Amino acid sequence: MIAWIVRLIDLSRRHAWLTTACFALLVLASLGLANSRLSVDTDTDHMFASNLPWRQHQIEYGKQFPQFDDLLVAVVRGASDEETAETADQLVRQAQADPRHFVDASRPDVGPLFQRDGLLLLPSDELAKLIDSLMTSQPLLGPLASDPTALGLMHTITLMTLGVQQMGSDLSSYRKPLLQVADSLQNAADGHPTPLSWNALLGPSVTQQQDNVHFVLLHPQLDHDSLQPGKAATDQLQQIIRTLPDVESHRVTVDYTGSVALSDVQFGAITDGIVLSTAVSLLLLALWLFLALRSWRLIVPILITLVGGLVLTLGFAALSIGRLNLISIAFAVLFVGLAVDFAIQFTVRLREARLTLPELAEALRVTGRRSGVQITVAALATACGFLSFRSEE
Repeated sequence: MIAWIVRLIDLSRRHAWLTTACFALLVLASLGLANSRLSVDTDTDHMFASNLPWRQHQIEYGKQFPQFDDLLVAVVRGASDEETAETADQLVRQAQADPRHFVDASRPDVGPLFQRDGLLLLPSDELAKLIDSLMTSQPLLGPLASDPTALGLMHTITLMTLGVQQMGSDLSSYRKPLLQVADSLQNAADGHPTPLSWNALLGPSVTQQQDNVHFVLLHPQLDHDSLQPGKAATDQLQQIIRTLPDVESHRVTVDYTGSVALSDVQFGAITDGIVLSTAVSLLLLALWLFLALRSWRLIVPILITLVGGLVLTLGFAALSIGRLNLISIAFAVLFVGLAVDFAIQFTVRLREARLTLPELAEALRVTGRRSGVQITVAALATACGFLSFRSEE
């Protein structure tokens, strides 16, 4: 192997311009292949083989509960439960009307099951409290059930007032809802009316929502050829949120989270400032090479070989795989470090050989004999490590 390495080094030296031209042509061809055939697969499920036992369990779980995969979760908070629920419903309707960006949208806290059997899902102690609260609110609920309007509410308050005047009824248990009615009327008289929450009139134990929070589950259309698959859907969700009436009036706020949004933030961090960070990294690399080698005749070829080798690797990936995953992108950083390490080993040995061998040709042969085998073995081992990571359908 040593003799073969020495002959290759000597042949490259004697035909330097031809070697450089072939290298440049390969780099240009690799650039074309990478531009036309290479894509990025950001689906993390494709990073591991589907025949692994834990992946099979994950796939089966996803089939049984598809509603929990690839989610955007909108968190709707408002001043009253009615406004919050109305805004959540508006968000669901607008998302369902946009199949380009959303597969579906739903509220997990509503539906026929909850309307029909919702009370059966409560713990026994909470159900007992709810029944007691309903019994206590019976004088208020009865008239409102027959006339659920503002007029009906005023009629109910009138009857309660007559009860106090004529029968000495105790209304201390209704103090909070009556104060809410008074505040709403006072706000309207002051010129800034606020909606009156009917649910709040019945007491906090009657309403099922705590802190006026509702959730909307959305399955976005994902573009796994993009580094941020859900960005288009997330941008559209933000646009929908801005147009909701209660959001515009600052009565309701809508935030969002979920696996899709979190993944997009993480993937976006990869490209955030990548041009600047790459340029700074190359400058720092050149500085360290200068401190180690003190010769631009060695530093410039190392940098050119480094960039060209990375492009050749992309061309090989375009031919053999056709797409990169997130691990492949992370390995680009490792490639730079390892490629520089190999170049530093060879050039340091070359400088050492030039101290005793003024002729460049002989110094290159000696360097090949001393370090060629070690660098070749290390390069093959590194290539095997990189090739062991492959994209899985």
